[in-house]
Amino acid sequence: MTTLRFPDAQGLADLAAYVRRAKVADDDGAIRLQASGTTLAGYVSVLPGAGLMGEGAVLGLRVMALAAPSELDTTVPLAGILDRVARDQAATELSVPPTAVRVPWAALSPPRSGWERVGVVSADELNAVARQGISEVAEGAPAEAGGHAVTALRRQVWARATATTPPVPAGGAFAAYVLGFSAPGAEVTVWTHGRWTRLSTPVGHVLVR
Repeated sequence: MTTLRFPDAQGLADLAAYVRRAKVADDDGAIRLQASGTTLAGYVSVLPGAGLMGEGAVLGLRVMALAAPSELDTTVPLAGILDRVARDQAATELSVPPTAVRVPWAALSPPRSGWERVGVVSADELNAVARQGISEVAEGAPAEAGGHAVTALRRQVWARATATTPPVPAGGAFAAYVLGFSAPGAEVTVWTHGRWTRLSTPVGHVLVR
């Protein structure tokens, strides 16, 4: 069993908070943990993509420091992480759940370099877009609506471009909001690379396919 060691209890608590937020977006979701040396990257899915190319996929990414070098690349259930963290609130080590899961989005590999900076938008603008979209989905998807209708509505709402300069996919605004990356008053840097758009803040990154 692989154990990840964090510099302090706050480091592991930050990972747990990130996982809890991701679980709001996808209750049955998973997290891809990639450790290289003393750096841990945690990817989560906020909105699923469509087709073989995963078009429309929206991922969250947090990069965290480790206290000891580790090499790891596995995708495990969000619930499995929270179960382990709940056992000891002051823990500085995480025993990675041994049962990996297969999810389509984990096969997507956002580029690590070669990004082009295209501008800056305010977190307040993105948060407003996210809240409006959440209301639109809630009002347009009554309890009796079928799963396909709800999925279609969500894709329609979150695929739209924002009115910001530069414009970004509304799904990216939603992910930054739900994952807690877009703190009020903060600035969000926008980057592009081929099919990908990245929204970056000091807290984390949103990757839109």
